[in-house]
Amino acid sequence: MNSGLVGLLFGAAVLLLLLSMSVKVVPEYERGVIFRLGRIIGAKGPGLFFIIPVVDRMVRVSLRTITMDIPPQDVITKDNVTVRVNAVTYFNVVDPNRSVVAIENHVTGTSQIAQTTLRSILGQVDLDELLVNRDEINQRLQRIIDDVTNPWGVKVTLVEVKDVELPEAMRRAMARQAEAERDRRAKVIHAKGEFEAAQTLADAAQRLEGHPAAMHLRILSTMAEVSSERNSTLIFPLPMEVLRLVDMLRPQDGAAPPPRPVTPA
Repeated sequence: MNSGLVGLLFGAAVLLLLLSMSVKVVPEYERGVIFRLGRIIGAKGPGLFFIIPVVDRMVRVSLRTITMDIPPQDVITKDNVTVRVNAVTYFNVVDPNRSVVAIENHVTGTSQIAQTTLRSILGQVDLDELLVNRDEINQRLQRIIDDVTNPWGVKVTLVEVKDVELPEAMRRAMARQAEAERDRRAKVIHAKGEFEAAQTLADAAQRLEGHPAAMHLRILSTMAEVSSERNSTLIFPLPMEVLRLVDMLRPQDGAAPPPRPVTPA
């Protein structure tokens, strides 16, 4: 009697153990890849499902996007400048079966291919292109890494170059270059202003020359402005007509002076 009860209890315990091993629950962001006697039969989930204990083996695969930092890499650009670059990549599993069967660890594999691709791509561009065309370089990195990880069932959605560390000598050279560029722009703007001012003054002179009355009014206006100042010296401009008249009345070189009137004795 006692041995029969013990056997019944043992059988119930084994049955409960097998039942607990056969019941699986995976959340919405995971899938369970089932292997039956070593052969893959597919992914199950999310929610509750059953497997055959001992015969089946389940591997959990997360479908959430993984954010992974790419360690800083020492890169020599196309123009032989050594920079230190770090980046970040975003990827997620789109095919749980291939992520388990095609590669041992898809996270490590994606990290390694991202590092090698980063060094390879940045070694093909100049420093100026790396600093200016950051978006285009990010797209190239994402496209190349995604092509490699696609057979693994991994989708690389984004690759971003975060920071570019330049040598101190290169930073000083770029600062001098930027300062020289600002000085050049300032000189060009000043020269353009002088040119426009000279052109405006030339146009004004031509217009005043064609209208003598306007020239007189301008002279009177200038005199009024000068007289309002408390100066000891007053500059009085003469019209051009007066200067021409004086020049006409001046005797020419080599001409005989006009005869003097003779007074009677």
